Amino acid sequence: MTAALVQGPEVVQGTELIQGLLLAFALVVILMPPYIRLLRWAGFGKQIREEGPQSHSVKEGTPTMGGLLIIAVVLLLAILLGALDASTYSPLAALAGVGALGAFDDYLNAKTGDGIRIRQKLAWQLVVAIGAALYIWYHFAMTSIRVPFVGDVDIGAPALIIFATIAIIGASNGVNLTDGLDGLAGGTLIFAFVSFLIIALLNNPYQPRLALVCALVIGSLLGFLWFNVHPAQVFMGDSGSLSLGAMLAVVSLITGQVLILPLIGIVFVVETVSDIVQIASFRVRHKRVFRMAPLHHHFELGGWDEEKITMRFWIVAALAGLLGVTFFLSSIHQLL
Repeated sequence: MTAALVQGPEVVQGTELIQGLLLAFALVVILMPPYIRLLRWAGFGKQIREEGPQSHSVKEGTPTMGGLLIIAVVLLLAILLGALDASTYSPLAALAGVGALGAFDDYLNAKTGDGIRIRQKLAWQLVVAIGAALYIWYHFAMTSIRVPFVGDVDIGAPALIIFATIAIIGASNGVNLTDGLDGLAGGTLIFAFVSFLIIALLNNPYQPRLALVCALVIGSLLGFLWFNVHPAQVFMGDSGSLSLGAMLAVVSLITGQVLILPLIGIVFVVETVSDIVQIASFRVRHKRVFRMAPLHHHFELGGWDEEKITMRFWIVAALAGLLGVTFFLSSIHQLL
């Protein structure tokens, strides 16, 4: 075994993280082919929206709900590898809770062409988000927000719960909007979870089990991308995008770095803002700002190849993650 990454009463070995990541990757790569066949047999093919880009019509019928396998592998390995503790209960619960909602939405989309109504979806997300926020507040006695270069600013329990709920729902839907091109959401999520894995290892207090769970998510997403890069053999679906977005927000809350999340997840933020701006402009001015929203469709209709859009968004996500970690390190160094 290599030397521990951090000295203390509870440490995580560097090899534990690598082994967990590789094991998650291997399990997804091994299980995905029979899982894809199962999805095809069950008729869980993606129904492409008529209002989407015409080039996406060739993707009609591609198996969806791939995110469900990611969730299963992460939860199973978290239990088997002893990654369960106070810092991981709420992220894993958010992953499972919102994942159930997403899986049902994927099922309805495949069978009827329509998913869950927006209000019903938001209601379920609200229940899970409030539950996670209450757990974080109660268990960690958290009533403050950690402001970079300032420190903890007390805002009181009610405000914290409201803020956390908005962050979880916002991140969940932001990742969901980003999941529109082959490999786009999966790749950008990997860079975001890598950033928070590093933050969990260097954080005060040190959070080794949370870092391990992040490693499991990263490995599972890498395995998923093996089959999801263009041309995709399987889609993540709402079961993956909604749940992993919610989990990412919970991880940021537990590390105390939720204010850095918009930087690390800048792709999700821009995608969400582009969609909001497009809707608002059309309703108020009856004019569109973008060729199509979210933003990746704007570039697609502008003539960019799907692979080029995905790779450039990955580059932005990698740089944003690097900046987020640098921001975190600079902040804690100044406060020492």
